[in-house]
Amino acid sequence: MCSKSLVSIEDISKDEILDLLERARYFEQHPNSKILDGKVAATLFFEPSTRTRLSFETAVNRLGGRIIGFSDPGTSSSVKGETLKDTIKMVSNYTDIIIMRHFLEGAARYATEVTDVPIINAGDGANQHPSQTMLDLYSIMKTQGGLENLTITMVGDLKYGRTVHSLLMAMKYFNPRFIFVASKELAMPQEYKDFCRAEGIEYIETEDFSPEVINQSDIIYMTRVQRERFTDPMEYERVKDLYTLHNAMLEGSKPNLRILHPLPRVNEIDRDVDDNPKAYYFDQARNGLFARQAIITRALGINPLEK
Repeated sequence: MCSKSLVSIEDISKDEILDLLERARYFEQHPNSKILDGKVAATLFFEPSTRTRLSFETAVNRLGGRIIGFSDPGTSSSVKGETLKDTIKMVSNYTDIIIMRHFLEGAARYATEVTDVPIINAGDGANQHPSQTMLDLYSIMKTQGGLENLTITMVGDLKYGRTVHSLLMAMKYFNPRFIFVASKELAMPQEYKDFCRAEGIEYIETEDFSPEVINQSDIIYMTRVQRERFTDPMEYERVKDLYTLHNAMLEGSKPNLRILHPLPRVNEIDRDVDDNPKAYYFDQARNGLFARQAIITRALGINPLEK
């Protein structure tokens, strides 16, 4: 595995996370440069994406690099039966970095085993989404003035939501307190609760998205119930609209509260929340550009902070 690949947030240390956050801060102030001049990045998206793919491609373009790849596997040789291994080894001949999203958990890790080109995991099934985690951390840092000692409430699909899994693991360095709000069907998996216990992280679980929960939160992280993760459509229909955040629910919330969401949303945040200054999800998406510029430059061994 290339040491600059990013497959899981667990691949990087606290110091590396803080370095990436400093890079993101730099790129927010200097989004355009030619530091990737002559570099080629491949974006291989075996699963649909809008924000992640476009922000990665914008990040490369704003830094002066070039993009190859596909956003629809139906246009690739995988429809002819080409294996993931062969696709990765073939694309490695043409590119300096591979950014990939795949529907199978572990696909990005496997890709690192068959190439020396750095791999950036842009989401593998319900497993990990480390670049989303970095933009989430950057958003939290910007809105809270730091990452330490925060109460973070995660709401909705905590079973399949790879964004909440990655964020939970990254926050272990910063003494968080978590509130998990979900139905029994979509509760936080046991392995992540075990992780919290092993790391000494306080958490509580509830099915009630109550004023008491909202009013003690520094961050509310809403998630979409993902239809594509369900094999039983009846189960999806049963749980899809259990939690919706309305503007009136924020009346007693803390002044520093910010609402995050990895997007796209469906019904879990009412449109009447959008104009509330505590709504931060569109700014959060914008932060993805800077976080991904940071990840790409790290993977390619380029440090803008030293220029």
